[in-house]
Amino acid sequence: MHLKLDLVLQFGKFPNSAAHRALLRKAKVVSWMEPALRHPGEIAVRVVGEDEGRALNLQYRGRDYATNVLTFEYAHDAWVEADLVLCGPVIEREASEQGKTLEEHYAHLLVHGTLHAQGYDHEADERAALEMETLEILLLGSLGFRNPY
Repeated sequence: MHLKLDLVLQFGKFPNSAAHRALLRKAKVVSWMEPALRHPGEIAVRVVGEDEGRALNLQYRGRDYATNVLTFEYAHDAWVEADLVLCGPVIEREASEQGKTLEEHYAHLLVHGTLHAQGYDHEADERAALEMETLEILLLGSLGFRNPY
């Protein structure tokens, strides 16, 4: 069952950002994220460059590097509210290193971030990681994507 997602999609400026913007059309992003929702909600997705990604990761996680996705969860019980920040250059580099298309990697990280926005945490313990990864594999498979792991 698909639920209602109110999506705000934003793009910062970074090398090759036009290709990322062209790939990540709002309807496509919603089609990837909605199946991962347990409740309706509002999620803002911002695709940023490495400087912005690094600054946010340092400020909020104390880690001085740009990471692929940051999730800021505000509510997830009956209504999901969150911000997802994806670092375009990191995602592009990882996709190449992992032999994935940019689309496959974005779909995975958007599903991953949507699950985080609802309280899933793969860093909590092995059982939580297995639960989250299994759910990601099933959701991505239902969307026509291969196992990201």
